[in-house]
Amino acid sequence: MKCLICSSQAKFFFSKKYDTHYREIMSSIGEVHYWKCVNCGFVLSKTHADLDKDVWLKLNADFHHHLEDSDNAKIVNQPPYAEQAMMLSLLSVNGLIDTSRMLDYAGGYGTLCGILQRYFQISLPIYDPFITASKSKNYVKKEALAKYNTVINSAMFEHILTRDDLEELNNLVSEDGVLILHTVICENVPKDSSWFYLEPPVHTAFHTNKSMHMLMQQWGYSASLYCPQSKCWVLFKNNKNQNLQLKCAELNDELQSVWFHYKQGFMDYWKGF
Repeated sequence: MKCLICSSQAKFFFSKKYDTHYREIMSSIGEVHYWKCVNCGFVLSKTHADLDKDVWLKLNADFHHHLEDSDNAKIVNQPPYAEQAMMLSLLSVNGLIDTSRMLDYAGGYGTLCGILQRYFQISLPIYDPFITASKSKNYVKKEALAKYNTVINSAMFEHILTRDDLEELNNLVSEDGVLILHTVICENVPKDSSWFYLEPPVHTAFHTNKSMHMLMQQWGYSASLYCPQSKCWVLFKNNKNQNLQLKCAELNDELQSVWFHYKQGFMDYWKGF
C-alpha cells in the first residue's frame, strides 16, 4: 500500500475494534486496520479504503443518524465556529485574506456561514458534496464551483480515503489564494486504539506535521499560521505578503493574546504531541 501523501511504502500499524459507542453500526465492517507511511507518518485506515462506495456512504449515514440522539451527540466535539468566525474577520480586516470570494468546502448545514453573516456581515458560500440545499442562496452547486481566494474546510481532512479527495479541495484555491483547515495534526499519530480521534468510526485519515509540510510543498503553499483559539491552520500560497509575520505579531499585541503563530512551511504547533 502506497502513502496518499508522499507515495512511500505504508505498513500495517495497528488495529481497533469498535465495541463501545459504535458497536452496532460497525458490526458488519468488523475490526479496523490502520497503515502508516514509513516516511511521513501519515496513517490511513486500509479497512475503510477497501470498502465499497455504497458501504462507505451507509456508514456515514448511520453515524450521523446515531448522533441525532442528543446523548450520543455529546460524544463528538464540534468545531469552534465562533472562534473561526472571529479569526476570519481579524484576518480579513488586516488584509491577510480576501473574503470577497470565499468558499466553505464541506460546510455542512452552514453553522459557520450563519455566524459570519449575523455577527460579522461576511458572506460565506457553502459547497457540500453530501448536502443539497438548492433553496438556500448560500449553497453552491458542483457545476458552479470556480476558483476562490479563500477556501475554508472544517473537519474533512480526517475523513478522506483517496488522494482525489484532497485534490478536489485544493483545486478550488486560486493561484495566490489561502486554504484554511480545521483538523487534528500532530507530530506522531499515537499507536493507541483508544486515542480520542479514532472514536468516530468515520475518521479514516490522520496527518502529521511532516506529511502536512510535504503536502504544502506539493501544492505550492509557502507559509502558514496556526490559531489555537479556532484550531485552524491558514496556508498561504507563494507568500507574496512579505509583512505576514510582522502583521501577525502586531495582531497579537493588539489583542494582548497570542492568536496567531507564524512559520515558513507548515506551522508544527503540536510538535510535542
